Amino acid sequence: MSPFVLIGLVFAAFAALCAFLISYDEWTRHYASKREPFRYAIEAAIVAFVVFAILALLVDAFVRRFL
Repeated sequence: MSPFVLIGLVFAAFAALCAFLISYDEWTRHYASKREPFRYAIEAAIVAFVVFAILALLVDAFVRRFL
């Protein structure tokens, strides 16, 4: 596995955690129940992870092509 992919996946996991914490904190202010904010925060975390993982793969492909 390329170091770019490995580093990208670590940062993708960190981005997902941050997205979850920020989204959950914000959504709990708008809903009385805790179930809906949790679901929305999980969705935000998944999207953040996927976006950063795809970016890591694209950077890896770009660097391998030119090096």
